Amino acid sequence: MSQVAVVVKLKVLEGQRDAMTEAVKPGIATAKGEEGTRFYVFHHDAVEPNTVWFYELYANQDAANAHMSSEAFKSWSKTLAPFAASAPEISFLTPMGGKGI
Repeated sequence: MSQVAVVVKLKVLEGQRDAMTEAVKPGIATAKGEEGTRFYVFHHDAVEPNTVWFYELYANQDAANAHMSSEAFKSWSKTLAPFAASAPEISFLTPMGGKGI
């Protein structure tokens, strides 16, 4: 099975990026313990101060599904909702090559 990448763009309510960043930390800690999660990276947008990004790389679709269907992920996602200005934009990708993959 191929690796699976997920890119998430999320608009944050005005002035809430720092609070959102704190709220993200428990999810990152959980992802660190997931066997099939290769990368789980949270970013601040360098141009748009109220935009954040997640880059996720999973060993395969089963690992991505395990992450997204876990009770920990579902619970953590709910804690982020109060900071969101809109629904997240989510892209699912199939890495085809590059450095580090």
